[in-house]
Amino acid sequence: QVQLVDSGGGLVQAGGSLRLSCAASGRTLSTYPMGWFRQAPGKERDFVAAISWSSATTYYADSVKGRFTISRDNAENTVHLQMNSLQPEDTAVYYCAAGGRFRPASRIKGDYAYWGQGTQVTVSS
Repeated sequence: QVQLVDSGGGLVQAGGSLRLSCAASGRTLSTYPMGWFRQAPGKERDFVAAISWSSATTYYADSVKGRFTISRDNAENTVHLQMNSLQPEDTAVYYCAAGGRFRPASRIKGDYAYWGQGTQVTVSS
C-alpha cells in the first residue's frame, strides 16, 4: 500500500510560483510512475503532469507546458511539481498519484491506483 501526502499549496498572485511536494510512506516511490492532477470547483479532475519511474519520460498538459516542471527525488521518496507563471485558471485542488509498479507514465486518471489528499492552490488576479 502506498500512502501519499500532498503539500505546498497556498495563495499566490498571478505570475507567482509555488512548489508542490508529494511524500510517500509505506513503499518507496522509485518504481512507481507518478502524476499530478487538478480539480477546479464543479469540474472534472484533469491531468497536469506525469513522470516515469525511471525519470526518463515526462508528460505535461498543454495548458501548463513550459510553466510547470515535474521531478522526483528517490532518495527523499518525494515528487515535486514546480509551478511558475501561475494564472488564475490554475486555481484548483492539486493531487499527486502513483501508478502501478514499473508501469509507464500516463495521462489517464484510471491508470493511477494511489492518491494524495490534495492541496489547494489559489491564484489571485
